[in-house]
Amino acid sequence: MRKIGFLTDSSADIPQELAEKYGIEIIGFPINVDGKEYIERRDFTNDQFYQMMREAQGVPTTAAITQLQWCEVYERYVDEGYTDLVHLSINSTGSSTYDNALKAVELLKEERPGHKLRIQVLDSHTYSMVFGWYLCECARKVQNGGELDACIKEMMYKLDCMEVCLAAYSLKQMKKSGRVSAAAAVVGDLLGIRPIISLNAGVSKVEAKVRGDAAVTPAMIKWVQTRVDNMRETPYLIGYTSSDARRDELYKLCKKAFGHPPLTFFKLGAAVSANTGPDAIAIAFEAKPRSLQAYEPELP
Repeated sequence: MRKIGFLTDSSADIPQELAEKYGIEIIGFPINVDGKEYIERRDFTNDQFYQMMREAQGVPTTAAITQLQWCEVYERYVDEGYTDLVHLSINSTGSSTYDNALKAVELLKEERPGHKLRIQVLDSHTYSMVFGWYLCECARKVQNGGELDACIKEMMYKLDCMEVCLAAYSLKQMKKSGRVSAAAAVVGDLLGIRPIISLNAGVSKVEAKVRGDAAVTPAMIKWVQTRVDNMRETPYLIGYTSSDARRDELYKLCKKAFGHPPLTFFKLGAAVSANTGPDAIAIAFEAKPRSLQAYEPELP
């Protein structure tokens, strides 16, 4: 009988209650704040981290989860008699964590010669609950009797369609992390300029700049409308950080534009918000698959 495990890292931002419900193990990223190292999900809550960012002298930084750490996790699954392990990772172009997981699969052969654990290390090509949600869905469907490989194929198709529209209400953190120049950040904050940023397959791009907080959410909706054929048929998620009011404002406009509520709300965790800052909102939505050829039917 198959014994199936599900594994990810803390950048997935999966709420603990969902992780426990669907049997998903989450390994926390190391986060360094002003010279002190913390482990995400163990040493602070999301709200505590937002405050830590505001008070920090420097830029909070993340370190990759190492191949030795992953190998130790894999060894445990071998020792506990698992037959299959689905490991969905943070975007490979944004962290060496994915490559380290692949190396750990090879290292495991030395540590547990002849082991029978089938490990599938998968690149999410994105961040946060944008992939965490679909890992939960995959695990849920397998729990309910779905065939593992079919559920994984469906999950990867969905992830290949996911795009993100992000807005930061302050450029301070992006200036610190080098994502915008210091001069642009100072001028932007003085003039109330808010960038509308897309995130597609791990690549970020400033799509528009608006002036004033009130213009942010309408601009986000406007950009999403250019990326999909039919808003009414588009599943989406809403992400946010410290402001429930901004979340609620975005929800109100999204519900009107999409014609239905989001699949879920999610908070940006430390591994993600260390780059966006403590004042950000996001819309994640299903557009068209980027790798169309991967889903074309095979010719007879």
